[in-house]
Amino acid sequence: MRGRIRERMRERDSGQVTIEFLGMTPLILITLVLLWQFVLLGYTYVLAGNAADEAVRAATAAAPGERQGVCETAGRDKLPGAWEGGASVECAGAGYVTAHVTLRVPVLFPGAVGFPFEVRGQAGAVEEERD
Repeated sequence: MRGRIRERMRERDSGQVTIEFLGMTPLILITLVLLWQFVLLGYTYVLAGNAADEAVRAATAAAPGERQGVCETAGRDKLPGAWEGGASVECAGAGYVTAHVTLRVPVLFPGAVGFPFEVRGQAGAVEEERD
């Protein structure tokens, strides 16, 4: 009698793992997509900060008349192509030079659509003396 009850219980539970897995699949995929988006957001912050550092470093060594062009070129130089298109690089100041870099955060795939908000990076350095 117990053998029949156990056998009926097994038959009733067959396929349960498959159903549970299919139910969890969308949640697993959504979690992975959100994690990937947070990785892209963090990477964009890193790129903006690095680009600002590079831009201000180049701007402090340049002549005052050439500063903006050198700053923008150096700030865009290290950016990957997907982030370079919507980048804004500006340098200002005399004595103490600051660089401001603005990048757009991509949605899932770099180079495709961007979020409506931007990530800003900034850096500053003292201007080098000229002989």
